[in-house]
Amino acid sequence: MKAFYSLLICCIAVSAEAQTQVHTQVQLQKPVSDDFSATFKAINTEVQANSKAYNNLKFATESIGHRLTGSANGAKAEAYAYQLLKSYGYDVKYQPFEVESWSRISNETKIGDTQDDLKKVNAVTLAHSPVKANVLGELVDLGNGLEADYAKDAGNVKGKIALVYLGVLPGSPEKTPYLHRSEKTAIAIQHGAAGIILINGVKGGVLLTGTASVTGKLISIPAICIGLEDGMALKETLKNKKQYASLNMSNFSGLIKARNVIATLKGTTLPEEKIVVGGHLDSWDLATGAIDNGIGSFAIIDMARTFKKLQLKTGRSLEFILFMGEEQGLLGSKAYIAEAQKNHKLDEVKFMLNYDMANNPKGFSTSRKEMKALFTTWGSQINQLDSGFKNIFNSGAGLHSDHQPFLLEGIPTGAGAGERLPNNSGPFYHSDGDVFALVDDQELRNTVRFSAMLIYALANTPNIPVGRQSEEVLKQFLQENNLEEPLKIAGEWRW
Repeated sequence: MKAFYSLLICCIAVSAEAQTQVHTQVQLQKPVSDDFSATFKAINTEVQANSKAYNNLKFATESIGHRLTGSANGAKAEAYAYQLLKSYGYDVKYQPFEVESWSRISNETKIGDTQDDLKKVNAVTLAHSPVKANVLGELVDLGNGLEADYAKDAGNVKGKIALVYLGVLPGSPEKTPYLHRSEKTAIAIQHGAAGIILINGVKGGVLLTGTASVTGKLISIPAICIGLEDGMALKETLKNKKQYASLNMSNFSGLIKARNVIATLKGTTLPEEKIVVGGHLDSWDLATGAIDNGIGSFAIIDMARTFKKLQLKTGRSLEFILFMGEEQGLLGSKAYIAEAQKNHKLDEVKFMLNYDMANNPKGFSTSRKEMKALFTTWGSQINQLDSGFKNIFNSGAGLHSDHQPFLLEGIPTGAGAGERLPNNSGPFYHSDGDVFALVDDQELRNTVRFSAMLIYALANTPNIPVGRQSEEVLKQFLQENNLEEPLKIAGEWRW
């Protein structure tokens, strides 16, 4: 199997290299203004005619399968991304890091009226649950699983199993906070719960996985997810009588090595200034991760291909990065930041663009509202090429993807805006339904071409009007974006 895989990789690499031997030289505009319309047109033509993102992703899902960090499949995905970028003519390197690998072995969840009469319920273990757990306890309905819900319960969850809705329950008060599953698990642990059952909000019994750890390390209690219908029926039953659950599971956890893949395009006039273009290559193991995050990571690879095919020159350096370990706690992007800090290189990063489940952008978003004039100026030039690009602009900050470690160092971040996942694929996030059939070829091309235009402009604009925030400014910025509470729960609030 390894020999067969290597042969396939070699064949693709040779084919890709042959494709790059025929170059279309673009008459580049000098970076003295923000009118990049001629180069945008060349990018548009190239991507529409020759994008490889769809076929590369199809090959990855069919020949590799899932891309779980630390697994043999994960290593194959790293090698595949490396070979593709190398074949396009890049200086490519691996950035190895040590990661606590986690994978599920077995899980049996039972629920019933008494401790002696329990029936099996479909469930999936959430990542970073203990290596071994066999918990039997009374269920307590904690609603949305927020601090306010536990305050109402007055400590009655201690030693019991918390039942928590994964998102925000229908009918909840306006402005009810939305917390990540890992943050809800952390709250349950703080209040002494012996286990936690999270109810997925998707109809049809879809089971969702993902990490239940805010640190990327093992948690102290078993955490599982059950389907919407089972969960809501259980909530109704708990209104009238007690319910008990047993959570019996075994998992694997151990230190292994994973690798980020980094391809660099050296800048011509400001080579020590970097624009990082990143997204995670890894996926969970229930399916092939075509949407999360195949459409993002393989779009990045094709953005990089486009720059080489057109022989584009940029004033600032570009780093196209495929991060591993995002699903298990942003481990690859945190490793990148740690190495940059160690080497005193972090100030070189002027902007980070993150592509996580990116699809068919209608505009651009950024953490920094000061970028509006530039982003919409470039967007209007794109709109002249394709009126489907609506030049939407959004600003603000969130967490839980590979931009987060950059954001917490005060580095401006950005991505697409007005995006929608293809073929109603949202409900299959982190589930066994995340397969290649959901991918839309043209919408993937749209991600590549519009994003490549943004990257080119950002790398060549004479002046980026935002810089790295100071600690005090960053603190205020995070508070204004309502990120203090989730960061405190995660132990990442340093002020």
